[in-house]
Amino acid sequence: MIVELGHFALILALSVACIQMVIPFIGAHYGWHRWMQVAAPAAVAQFVLIGIAFAALTYAFVRSDFSLQLVAHNSHSAKPMIYKISGVWGNHEGSLLLWTLILALFGACAVWFGQDLPQRLRARVLAVQAAIGVAFLMFMLFTSNPFLRLAIPPFDGRDLNPLLQDPGLAFHPPFLYLGYVGLSMTFSFAVAALLEGRVDAAWGRWVRPWTLAAWMFLTVGIALGSWWAYYELGWGGFWFWDPVENASFMPWLISAALLHSAIVVEKREALKSWTVLLAILAFGFSLLGTFIVRSGVLTSVHAFANDPERGVWILVILCVFLGGALTLYAARASALEAKGVFSTVSRESALVLNNILLAVSAFVVFIGTIWPLVAALLFDRAVSVGPPFFDQTFTPFMVILALILPLGSLLAWKRGALGRVSKSLVGWAVLAIALGALVFAVQSGRSALGPIGIALGVWVVGGAISDLWLRGGRGALSTKLLRLRRLPRADWGKAVAHIGFGVTIFGVAAVLAWEAEDIRVAQPGDRWDVGRYSFEMRDVRQENGPNYVTTLADIAVYRADQLVTVLSPEKRFYPVANMPTTEAAIHNGVLRDIYVVLGDPQANGGYAVRVYLKPFANWIWGGCILMAVGGCLSLSDRRMRVGAGAARDKAQVATS
Repeated sequence: MIVELGHFALILALSVACIQMVIPFIGAHYGWHRWMQVAAPAAVAQFVLIGIAFAALTYAFVRSDFSLQLVAHNSHSAKPMIYKISGVWGNHEGSLLLWTLILALFGACAVWFGQDLPQRLRARVLAVQAAIGVAFLMFMLFTSNPFLRLAIPPFDGRDLNPLLQDPGLAFHPPFLYLGYVGLSMTFSFAVAALLEGRVDAAWGRWVRPWTLAAWMFLTVGIALGSWWAYYELGWGGFWFWDPVENASFMPWLISAALLHSAIVVEKREALKSWTVLLAILAFGFSLLGTFIVRSGVLTSVHAFANDPERGVWILVILCVFLGGALTLYAARASALEAKGVFSTVSRESALVLNNILLAVSAFVVFIGTIWPLVAALLFDRAVSVGPPFFDQTFTPFMVILALILPLGSLLAWKRGALGRVSKSLVGWAVLAIALGALVFAVQSGRSALGPIGIALGVWVVGGAISDLWLRGGRGALSTKLLRLRRLPRADWGKAVAHIGFGVTIFGVAAVLAWEAEDIRVAQPGDRWDVGRYSFEMRDVRQENGPNYVTTLADIAVYRADQLVTVLSPEKRFYPVANMPTTEAAIHNGVLRDIYVVLGDPQANGGYAVRVYLKPFANWIWGGCILMAVGGCLSLSDRRMRVGAGAARDKAQVATS
């Protein structure tokens, strides 16, 4: 009965979304206030109805209702409760329901936090948001219904993909979808602005919080996915340039560019056309990611749906919304006249260069991701684009971005003085170069990536600190500290996010440059050295888990004959899914990770063992956390809330 209630709520949600799409749009066109007022309650009702459907599906998974096809195919009675719940979105149909729930949530948030938006603009934004909801609700109900029953329910289920039975993957998809779907709001604001033919400082102020929230959630989601791949897949890496990884990384790059571009619109009313285009493309790349994950056109360890027929539906949705928005943009972009003028040396110019670097780097990732598909379709050739291509083509853009970031943050609006800014950064530049030179001199026979990484990291972090310090003004130290305490949270958020970016740059460079690796066949009693550590395999044993059997090895780690830790890497086998997984054992540290993987048994009775020493690995995710915290700080600034400070613009925009 509860399952049927969820199905009925989903059908009602589609009906409400259709009303929300049509009536407010007509009302906004003719200026009919009562029709425009329909948008707000419809958006909230749509969210409530989809929430009921999602709760019903979760109930079915928790109760192990195997009469429901989706539960039978993706759950098992012996599975731990956390994975029964995460199994709701660990499949195509359930994740699509979560996608639409988050879409409706953002629409409802536009109602709750957008009270100061002009009525006509809000009606159009909610109508566009509803149109996206209609497309995905129809796609779900007609091709991917999560509430289909089985005529003869099985005694037990097939279990969830073992790779997804992990805490990291339990939280990774919701955060990633909050980022993906959050960009739908920037898309809706862009289309609404094009329909009105007006983009001004108030529009830039309104669109920034949504962009910032989406970027923040994407940062967390990508970091969780990278962390999961690091310890779960047993490859020893944190990023593999996998198509699905790239699918989330591209909208992250575009949304970062959009976030900085919207600042120029708000402050100087420049880059209007470019900002609207970025808002459209950001959501377009999100839809592209949805297509890659669910269509099966590109092979990936992360993809959970391989149905080309469903992929065609997503491709149609992508073409309709992206094509329609770009057509409207082509028709209206000439009306978005830029008012602000600025010199070559100014913060606006630095942000333009920032946008170019981020957009081109996203385009490079897009080419590398989609090229195997293009080669197969046009040239009938099987082509593989791997990490070497991305490392060589993507890295230079990030190096240039890191170099200009501190300078651009300190330049004045409209017209800056590069000499004055450079003086405040001389100390950090000297420190960065000195540390890079010291590391280069100490290391022998290694890549220059390490010295470059530490120099860039110090330069970016130092630039963020200098930016904050200069905002404290002149005077006594106590006076400066008091001014710093009173700085808006957005200023602190910007500094923390830039510091996080610098920390991540250093972490990535350190791991790639200074990692040590050892692969061998070991038996109980064997001892060997890797770097400054010694490893001893003490024992290998078999154990039973909740829904798997596992082979564990106890490997002691010594340094200077002092026991550091005992690691227990595993090789698990899930009988229901008939699938093995690798569970790496990691001893985390601030300065290094000790990473051990147990491989397959060998003919001589030993086991393949891989050992990695990964310096500063945790700094990668620490930097990502700092970037997300910076975004959260900025979002908590009252000036960043939707409509904050916009009341004075309300009457003016409403008459446009």
